[in-house]
Amino acid sequence: MLLARALRAAAALRPPLRPPPRRPLSSSSSSPLRALLPPPGAAPPLARSLWHLGGGGWRTALLRPRRGSAGGVSCGCGGLHTEGDKAFAQFLTDEIKEEKKIQKHKSLPKVSGGWELEVHGTEAKLVRKVAGEKITVTFNINNSIPPSAEEETQEEQKPDEQEPDLTSTPNFVVEVIKDDTKQTLVLDCHYPEDEVGHEGEEESDIFTIREVSFQPTGESEWKDTNYTLNTDSLDWALYDHLMDFLADRGVDNTFADELIELSTALEHQEYIKFLEDLKSFVKCQ
Repeated sequence: MLLARALRAAAALRPPLRPPPRRPLSSSSSSPLRALLPPPGAAPPLARSLWHLGGGGWRTALLRPRRGSAGGVSCGCGGLHTEGDKAFAQFLTDEIKEEKKIQKHKSLPKVSGGWELEVHGTEAKLVRKVAGEKITVTFNINNSIPPSAEEETQEEQKPDEQEPDLTSTPNFVVEVIKDDTKQTLVLDCHYPEDEVGHEGEEESDIFTIREVSFQPTGESEWKDTNYTLNTDSLDWALYDHLMDFLADRGVDNTFADELIELSTALEHQEYIKFLEDLKSFVKCQ
């Protein structure tokens, strides 16, 4: 009896337990979770419009600042479902509807010049055959929208101005294969930020060649031991001949403009598909 009373007295004197301190979110802009969270006090935008920015961000914040209840809701599948999941799924439903309303291309636009398009998820390939040569242009839409687009818009845009269009400007690789050779000429190209969107400058190229190399024809993996020419220190006359070489095979400013339109449409299409898959995952369908 005395031992039990002593234990109860000791418990009454013990200070209450405190929950462990929460680890604050990183302030780095590179954090994927922070990138999805809207700024404090701001309502999440209704749509992530790929072409029209919404509510101070080109990507809609998919996570709500206020957490839902952790109580489970049974649906018979045996998985965890909460009121927060239900609200999340409804938000995604509205988001998908808005994105489909502003979708410019219901089907992917074609590139002029006899190019055949092959799409495998986020990777696209354009193929053209001309007089014993096969020209292949490959690009991937992941990370193809410049990360500075949102920051520049918030700082430079005036209230009365229309939101600028967002475009996908992916790096792309051109492969030129001749029928009678065992080597493929590979040219790694990209869009410089200071050249994209400059209209009326016919003499200026909107894309540049970054690297040039030869790779064995038919092999899926390129060899790092093969010499790669970086164009940063290249003679301008040689560089101009390389650009003319591409233009003669259909890879010129017109092609580069149409590739941007194609890539932008593909990115938006994949974004909507991602939202639909996310909704199905949240709803456990």
